[in-house]
Amino acid sequence: MAVVRIPAEERTLRDAAEVARALATIGIDFSRVEIPADVTAAPADRVLAAYEREIAALKERGGYVTADVIDVRPDTPGLDAMLAKFSREHWHDEDEVRLIVSGRGIFHIRPKDGPVHAIRLFQDPCGWTPRYTESGAETGYQPVCLGPAYVRA
Repeated sequence: MAVVRIPAEERTLRDAAEVARALATIGIDFSRVEIPADVTAAPADRVLAAYEREIAALKERGGYVTADVIDVRPDTPGLDAMLAKFSREHWHDEDEVRLIVSGRGIFHIRPKDGPVHAIRLFQDPCGWTPRYTESGAETGYQPVCLGPAYVRA
């Protein structure tokens, strides 16, 4: 289930079709795929294999060259340092594609001309490099990376 909150407009969207339409207006594709039960706690190679067809289609459509899986848990080594990279507003030179297999993710999205909206695939084989804006915009919203105490097993 996806929930999109637009605080500046006091709107919350929960219907998948409504979420997809709203995100499309700011250039974001949204879709859902079935998640097999045996994949939610599977090793990375099995997750990639389970979504091989979808990943191949995305690579073809978006020019991506690599895919990886990240498994974030409270006991992930170096979790605080890893999450610190995401604590400030930043932008990317390339698309960012996410598939949440289990658990949840929080993403704040601020379009250039609009209010904040609340498996990674890369075009660059080295992954992504954030470009921090130093705007401080993130201070007005729920933190997306609160560390091991916030990530539930």
